[in-house]
Amino acid sequence: MDESVSAATGGPASSTVGITATDLKQWAYCPRIPFYHHVLPVRPAPTYKMARGKDIQGAVEALERRRGFRNYGMREGERRFGVWLHSDRLGLSGKLDLIILTADACYPVDFKDTTGGARRNHRIQLAAYAFLAEEAFERTVPDGFIYLVPEKRIVAIGLTEGDREEARHALADMRRMIEREELPSPTTVRSRCSACEFQNYCGDIW
Repeated sequence: MDESVSAATGGPASSTVGITATDLKQWAYCPRIPFYHHVLPVRPAPTYKMARGKDIQGAVEALERRRGFRNYGMREGERRFGVWLHSDRLGLSGKLDLIILTADACYPVDFKDTTGGARRNHRIQLAAYAFLAEEAFERTVPDGFIYLVPEKRIVAIGLTEGDREEARHALADMRRMIEREELPSPTTVRSRCSACEFQNYCGDIW
């Protein structure tokens, strides 16, 4: 069952633009994806990967409930699945696949149906989850984890101040892009474009 936890601080919101942790991941992958989500917006055709994601979530949760905490380098903790977090202060929200709570810290865990290990955009997304979790649970987030589904492997991500700073800059840059309605440059990695659900909207690169 999904949970919803407010990370609002009671202070004024920094923006009325609602950006998600997934938006930050996509911004690092190709900044045009959040542009199409927020500025146009357009509805892409559902992809196989979108449908597969729902099946994967249930399967990994079932496995995770039977797994101990040793793979996370912990002796014990509390698991919460499908937790929605929201921060009015940051104008940021996100749904955590899993968060592990200990007495003095919390650890976001993101399930990824991908191979090739953790990437830069995954780290930025985890940093965004760290902001939300620290605010909501009032505990530090020293590390995060990515569960690589095809490999059935847990990767520990030591979140650095550099990761957090990159996430802050991405949040500010994306908010500026949305407010000004400016079409950003596409990713320079053209191989990402061939399977993109928004490729029909990028006439300038085809």
